[in-house]
Amino acid sequence: MSAQTDTKTRPAIAPAGGAPAAFRAAVAAEWTKLSSVRSSWWTALAGLLVMAASAGQLAIYAANDNTNDDPTDDRGIVTVGSVLIDSVELTQYVVLALGLLAITAEFTSGTIRTTLQCTPSRGRVLLAKAVVAGAVTFALGLLLGGVGVLVARPVLGEWGSAPAAATIGDIVRVAIYLALVGVLALGLGAALRSAVLTLTVLLATLMIVPLSLQEPDIDVLNRIADVFPGVAGGHFLVGDTEPYPRLVGLLLLAGWAGAALLLGRTALRRRDA
Repeated sequence: MSAQTDTKTRPAIAPAGGAPAAFRAAVAAEWTKLSSVRSSWWTALAGLLVMAASAGQLAIYAANDNTNDDPTDDRGIVTVGSVLIDSVELTQYVVLALGLLAITAEFTSGTIRTTLQCTPSRGRVLLAKAVVAGAVTFALGLLLGGVGVLVARPVLGEWGSAPAAATIGDIVRVAIYLALVGVLALGLGAALRSAVLTLTVLLATLMIVPLSLQEPDIDVLNRIADVFPGVAGGHFLVGDTEPYPRLVGLLLLAGWAGAALLLGRTALRRRDA
C-alpha cells in the first residue's frame, strides 16, 4: 500500500478527552475566527449606532405625540422597554450579519475547506458556530438593550417610565431574540452559502412575507403569518396573549432557528465545501 493511500485510509485520531474536548476545541476555534475578523467589530459598532439612533428617534416621536396640537395621537406615558423593542425591528438586520457572515464568509474565501479538514464532523462545526454566534449576539443584545434604554429614557422625559424589573426583562428578551435570529441566519447561511441570497431570504422570512399575508386582514392568512419567526419573535418581545402567549412565540422562534441549523447541516453533509 502506498504512503498516499495509507494517509487517505488511516482513521482520524480523536483528540485527548474525546468528543467533548473536540467540541470545546471547535468552539474555541470559531470564537478565534469571529473575534479576529475586523468586520465582526464593525458590525457590532454599527448595531450600537443603529440602536442608539432608532431608540432616540422613536423616543422623540413618542414625546412629540404628547406635546403637539393634535390630541388624537396622544400616547401618554410609555415605557422605555416599549421603545427599545420597537427599535429592534431595524437593529436586528445589522446584528444578524454576525451569524450570517460566520459561515458565508468562509464559503466566499474558501477557508471552509480548512475548517472542515480540522473538524471533519459537519454537525460539530455547525453546532460550534451556533454556540459562538448565539453567545456573541446574546451579549451584544444585552449591550444594545442597555444603550437603547440609556438613550430613550432622557429623551422621553416626563412621558417615559422605566420600572427596573420590567426594563431589565425587556433587555434580556431583546438579547434572547437577537441570539435566536443570529442562529437562524447562521443556519440559512450554511444552507444557501451566499451572503446576499441568505440576507434576501431572511428579509422575506422576517418581514416581507408576514406583512404581505397580514395586509388583506384575512383571518386564515393572519394565522399563517403568526407562525413566521419575525411575528413570533414580536409576540415574545411584547408579551401578547393573543393569538398565543409569550412562551409560544419564543418556542416558535427557537423552532425556526433549530430547523435552519438542521437544513444547514444537511446541506453541509450533502455538498462538498
